Amino acid sequence: MILQETINLLKNKYKDYIETLSISDVRIGLFMTAIQLSDGTVGVSSVAMPEESDVHCKKSNRDFGDFSPLNITGKSVLELIEFPNKNSIIQSLKIAVLNAISSKLLENSDYKILENSDPIDLIDLHSRKTITMVGAFQSYIDRISKTDNKLFVLEFNENALIGDDKKFFVPAKDYKTVLPISDIVIITGLTLVNNTFENLLKSIKPKTQIIVTGPSSSFIPDVLFSNNVNIIGAVKATNPELMLKVVSQAGAGYHLYKYCAEKICIVYE
Repeated sequence: MILQETINLLKNKYKDYIETLSISDVRIGLFMTAIQLSDGTVGVSSVAMPEESDVHCKKSNRDFGDFSPLNITGKSVLELIEFPNKNSIIQSLKIAVLNAISSKLLENSDYKILENSDPIDLIDLHSRKTITMVGAFQSYIDRISKTDNKLFVLEFNENALIGDDKKFFVPAKDYKTVLPISDIVIITGLTLVNNTFENLLKSIKPKTQIIVTGPSSSFIPDVLFSNNVNIIGAVKATNPELMLKVVSQAGAGYHLYKYCAEKICIVYE
């Protein structure tokens, strides 16, 4: 799996750094999770809806253990990334931690990073192609729909698309019908949180241009690149303390970009 391979890479390559880190603050909002580490770095992740069984459970199954409320801060980073529980909250916490760790590593790396850049600006939209988006990025839909490209938008909920844009809607369960015929696939980083990313990759043909974008995909790119991802749209915190506040006050991605973060692209060379 992408995340586990990335965790293994970080542990093997940057063990001395990771072993010094603990979790100093955590905010879990409506749309995102944010974690601040002991060295001041902050990482964010999208939040997937928890399973009903995680919320409505028998008294004997209620979780008051590690990484439940009031049992997160003070824990070491290694404890979290090695924690076996894979519910949606833990998954979101792990990705936020990977992104926090990676934020410092990316600053001092040889990766090709484009500051203040959005993946949509790096795609050739002038020749007619078939483009599939996994997730309804409204600004991308607006941009692509004005071109001659054929657009599909894979979503669980048709109402995520507005008005006439519903004509681009394809139910998420039908991904195998559109991904194999796509020249460009743009995938939301939320698929890394809800564990659907790997299944999507299996349906994409080898020469397709793959873009992964969103706050959740801000970790070091090695494993994504080895799985044929060409461009990663990531988040760079410009005001970590403010980022924590934005997330805790029901902030979404666009709030981050207005107040405390900028978009960057990590490009495969």
